[in-house]
Amino acid sequence: MTKSSWITIVNKTAGGGKTEKEWPRISQLLDQYQIPFEPHFTNRRLHASIIARNKIKEGYSKIIVVGGDGTMNEVINGVFAQGRVQTTEVMLGMISVGTGNDWARMFNIPSDYEGAIQTIKQQKTFIQDAGLVNYRKNGKEWKRYFINIAGMGFGAKVVERSNRMKDRGKSGPMLYFYNMLLSLVRYKSQRADIEIDGTSYARKIFALNVGIGKYNGGGMIPLPHAVADDGLYSITLIRKMGKLNILANMKRLYDGSITKHSKVETYMAKSVQIDSSPRLKVETDGETLGHGPVSFQIIPRSVLVISGEMSA
Repeated sequence: MTKSSWITIVNKTAGGGKTEKEWPRISQLLDQYQIPFEPHFTNRRLHASIIARNKIKEGYSKIIVVGGDGTMNEVINGVFAQGRVQTTEVMLGMISVGTGNDWARMFNIPSDYEGAIQTIKQQKTFIQDAGLVNYRKNGKEWKRYFINIAGMGFGAKVVERSNRMKDRGKSGPMLYFYNMLLSLVRYKSQRADIEIDGTSYARKIFALNVGIGKYNGGGMIPLPHAVADDGLYSITLIRKMGKLNILANMKRLYDGSITKHSKVETYMAKSVQIDSSPRLKVETDGETLGHGPVSFQIIPRSVLVISGEMSA
């Protein structure tokens, strides 16, 4: 039997602990807009995945994520981990209280709590693609689902550094940019053999983004050509580039014109494989994972989300 109320999965540590402070206001607004909900709070990494999986098995099919992109990523993995219903039978809403909120930006979900809750109330839905990445960590193979962007190389290094600072209670919109500048000092491009839909390339990679959404890093646009439901990954590959060149073109990452740079290649594909040294790290939706070799598969139109007003 499907239960009618919403599950709210609340990551109290998102946004450097901001969610815990803001939850009374958010819960008050949910009551005000007559959205029945059952609150559940995470207390460790991957806890949101466990809550989502178990509650779907109990018959719940509507989940509101209160947190950031990482919390949504965990919930998505919980949706795919359960076997009770098709993944598109679970409706996902988002109230953003994280530091990046790039997935919500893709779907024009308001950043203010009341606007986000009004959007949930309207239940305008969109079925997007999901990604599946296989990677290595501690000598073992792992897999992770994601719904925005996977980054390898420099971007993954910046995410790793940023997440360490978040674990120490640091937050704020400039966190990613600050760590980007710090990481640039010592980062070295990595050689990799890449296979994109069966075609092989040998490259020295500075950064590689494989994704479904356009945004990451708190508003950067590495994949301006991304379409969330076309059954294809959008890929932006930045080849080895001098540090001064990188700094001079930083603005391009924020206005989407990075793809026009002579050192940048773009592709559209259903599958991607990267054979590289362990030094080439990978992250998905802002969550640090592991390292190569890595393979990506697309799962077309497999996630039901509530979106804001989308432009035609």
